[in-house]
Amino acid sequence: MGLWRIRATVADRPGYLAVLTASLALKSVNILAVQVHTTEAGAVDDFLVDAPDAMSEEDLLAAVEKGRGRDAWVTRTEARELADWPTRTLTLASRLVRDPDSLGDALSALLGADAVIWRPAPGQDRYGANRGGMRLVDPTGGTYEISRPAPTFTPAEYARAQALVDLAATVVRQAADQVTLVLPDGAEIRVRPAVRDDLAAVTAMHDRCTPLTRYRRYLTGSSVPRAARIERMLDSDRGVTLVALAADDRVVAMATLVAEGAIAQVALLVEDAWQRRGIGTALLRRLVAHGERAGHAALVAHTHADNTAMLATLRRLGRSGPAPERDDVVVTVTVPLVPTPVDDHPRTRAAT
Repeated sequence: MGLWRIRATVADRPGYLAVLTASLALKSVNILAVQVHTTEAGAVDDFLVDAPDAMSEEDLLAAVEKGRGRDAWVTRTEARELADWPTRTLTLASRLVRDPDSLGDALSALLGADAVIWRPAPGQDRYGANRGGMRLVDPTGGTYEISRPAPTFTPAEYARAQALVDLAATVVRQAADQVTLVLPDGAEIRVRPAVRDDLAAVTAMHDRCTPLTRYRRYLTGSSVPRAARIERMLDSDRGVTLVALAADDRVVAMATLVAEGAIAQVALLVEDAWQRRGIGTALLRRLVAHGERAGHAALVAHTHADNTAMLATLRRLGRSGPAPERDDVVVTVTVPLVPTPVDDHPRTRAAT
């Protein structure tokens, strides 16, 4: 007996898959695994089968055609294909968490691709999969182009591949944002992206802040925000929140960036006992770097006109922008950004 992969399109109607499997069974072909991809052209059935040694590729193609399959593709395969697709995808995802630079190899293994090429700028064609190629957007900038002669890519394969690219980009971004900073007074703090599990620690920091500090952060109120609002800041799909942790793992400061088109709004909260020690400037500088990597044109910060500490922190960024705008007691400061050019990439290596 020999292992084969068979892919064929059948009409997406009741009973057509049964006709195809019955045709294979009449040739003593044992179906070990099957997955179905829904496409506009019909249901694409992907089989892993065990066929008699005497059967050839032509014999299998004939059995598929007799079972009303069309656009058939047949190739010999190996025992490692016995792993189901969810398991293989999760295994590759676990590998990317440990080594995001292996994305090219992971995409090649997932798709059986001939080549995985990263290009530093978006292409002219739209993202997606066509007969022999696939284009994936890299959230860190650029495009992945993937090719294989056969079989045709399906929407399900495109979704899996894009999910791996998004995961690798998230790991790279978080790793870049995890640092230990030495403050001017010699104290050390760790800065990293916030996660949902930080809710209790961030809420406790709000409790330790004075009403004035909370009022200057939120502009309209001095009470501790509701848990749901803090959760949205910690797990925003439109930006990033950074937290600063002291040696005892207490959260002592947080900085948020929320994208609003080409502009991103930033805000800062530093626990009273840790103010005027350089933490705010360090956090805002990291948000500037994040905004430039994300391609934002500018950051905007709203603060009270009498919040001299925040205004001084914004000036220390050294970004010359338009004059601050005042609306009653609130001042809006615009910090211009220069999007970071992408001339190199850690995952540019092609997997062939």
